[in-house]
Order: sequence, then C-alpha cells, then structure tokens
Amino acid sequence: MGYAPGAYDLFHVGHLNLLRRARSTCDRLVAGIVSDELCLRMKGVRPIVPLDERVAIVGAIDVVDAVYVEDVPDKLVAWDAVRFHRIFKGDDWRGTPKGEQLELRMGSVGVEVVYFPYTHQTSSTGLRLALRQLDAASVAAQADARELRI
Repeated sequence: MGYAPGAYDLFHVGHLNLLRRARSTCDRLVAGIVSDELCLRMKGVRPIVPLDERVAIVGAIDVVDAVYVEDVPDKLVAWDAVRFHRIFKGDDWRGTPKGEQLELRMGSVGVEVVYFPYTHQTSSTGLRLALRQLDAASVAAQADARELRI
C-alpha cells in the first residue's frame, strides 16, 4: 500500500502526475490531505480550496483508493492509522533536511520513501501568485474606471 500526502490545493497536473505515478507502483493508494489548520501552521498559508472540497476532488480520482486527513505533521501518526509501505514525495524533497528526516522516521517502521519528479511548470504556489496578480490588476482596473467616471 502507498501513501501520497499533500495539501492538494488548487488541484493541478502536478498533483495528478504524482498520484498516477504513485498508484502505478502499489496495489492500493491512500492520499493524505493536509487539513486547513495544519497547512496554515506548516506553510504559513491557508488553502484556497477548503478541506472538504479537496477531499471530494482527490477522492473522486480513479487512482486514489482512499483519503486520509492529516491533522498533525508527523507522518508516523498517518502511518499508524493507514499502515502504508511506501510514501511518495516530489523530488524537491530529496537530499533536503526535511527529506532526510522523513526517510529516517519512515525507515524506522520499514516504510520506503519514493521520490517522483516535481512538476516545476505548474505548482499551487505559482497558481496562488498568479491569482494574486490577477486580483491586483482587477483592483487597479476598477480604480481606473472609477477615476474616468468622475
């Protein structure tokens, strides 16, 4: 059984690629979805898409067999609840302190950490930035329109 944790906010092709690759290497795939509160605490941002909607979206994908909501950052808590044999992460974690810590903690219970290529051209962070820029441009355009009416 495999486990693919993430926020899955602003679901995009990078998420889909990770889930498809993960499912191709295991007989059953559980997607771990980080709660809104944990995402805010760990990443400093609240997801744009609420947890219940992210659970519905990810749970509807054919390669995902089940969804588990993560309320704490410790993947051993998720492992205790789900009992997976592999955990999947983007290769942006490989060789980093957080990746090495994950490998050490997961290895202590016999779980293999498998890295997949990170989709650089599309990310939730990039999408969030693009939305902010669109919002700022819209506000500026509205201000210009009000000024022209005066």
